[in-house]
Amino acid sequence: MATDRDYYEILGVKKEASEDEIKKAFRQLAKKWHPDRNPDNREDAEKKFKEAAEAYEVLRDAGKRRQYDMYGHAGLRGASRVDFSSVSFDDLFSSFFGGGGAVGGSIFEDLFGGGAGRRSYGPEPGPSLRCELTVSFEEAAGGTTRTIELTRHDNCAKCSGTGAEGATAKSTCPSCGGAGRLTQTRGFFTMQSACPRCGGTGEVIDKPCPECEGTGRVPKKTKVKIEIPPGIEDHTRMRIPGEGEQGTAGGPRGDLYCYVYVRPHEFFQRHGDDIVIDVPITFTQAALGAEIEVPRLGGKAKVKIPSGTQSGEILRLRGQGLASPYGNGKGDQLVHVVIETPRKLNGKQQDILREFAKTEKVNVSPMRKSFFDKLKDYFKE
Repeated sequence: MATDRDYYEILGVKKEASEDEIKKAFRQLAKKWHPDRNPDNREDAEKKFKEAAEAYEVLRDAGKRRQYDMYGHAGLRGASRVDFSSVSFDDLFSSFFGGGGAVGGSIFEDLFGGGAGRRSYGPEPGPSLRCELTVSFEEAAGGTTRTIELTRHDNCAKCSGTGAEGATAKSTCPSCGGAGRLTQTRGFFTMQSACPRCGGTGEVIDKPCPECEGTGRVPKKTKVKIEIPPGIEDHTRMRIPGEGEQGTAGGPRGDLYCYVYVRPHEFFQRHGDDIVIDVPITFTQAALGAEIEVPRLGGKAKVKIPSGTQSGEILRLRGQGLASPYGNGKGDQLVHVVIETPRKLNGKQQDILREFAKTEKVNVSPMRKSFFDKLKDYFKE
């Protein structure tokens, strides 16, 4: 069965982690839960490894990760969600060591390399960026579009992003011999990593571009349009693909993560997809019934108060709530009735209420003993 644990928590990475960080985290977990390292706890190791494999399979895929970031596990219901429960531990690791296995060449070939001659280094996506937006309750309910300005790095126009001044300003990296990667062997593990000197390009810059100082990128202000979907919740993190920093060696841009905050409303409170509003009414309106106007999103609505309504009752306006972020229609507006007791009455009003009290056979004399005086008399008996 597929896990319902948070995928980022399983891999031990932050939600804004890059693809390389996610890959590195899974590689470490794959080694940690290898059966040879857990001979006395094979069953638990198998479970934890399959959880990590499932988390990596989702987070490595840009489309699945986008759905998961916005809607959690619910966002993957219509997608192809991996379930490793029926796959044997040996098959998973045989695919890791190149044996094919039940999983075939999916995540393990992508993670550890797919065979001799394959080069996994070159263009890399750029880092992600973060921004924050605060929207009104009404904007969150109906959706809106915001344009933000940010500073990010673009390829240097003078050197076309190479970082070198001219075509002859580069030479073969002496550390990796132009391979762009370094190989390390530890026991039966053979690990490859990008050459730290050349960054995986296989070349070093002898004469840096004066415009970008050899980085290949320059800061530039730009505007990004952000679509806020209807029904968005407070503290939602949105992922805008391809609006982050420029990648290296011609790689694609990273992503922009936008944290959306919703300002509290003067009247409304949100409970799921429903809107709740407290509406005070008088004793006579509650007892005899009435029709009142209450605020709703975008206007007003008339609500019938049935006779005999009690304080705390909920009246429902169907379909007047918020749009579901999961596409399940709209919620309702819930009118929470609060009966107000008047603090001051004139003489006529007092006489009327005393007459009414006589019909209920209730003592309303202001000279009666207080509740606590009566309570003392009760315990003395």
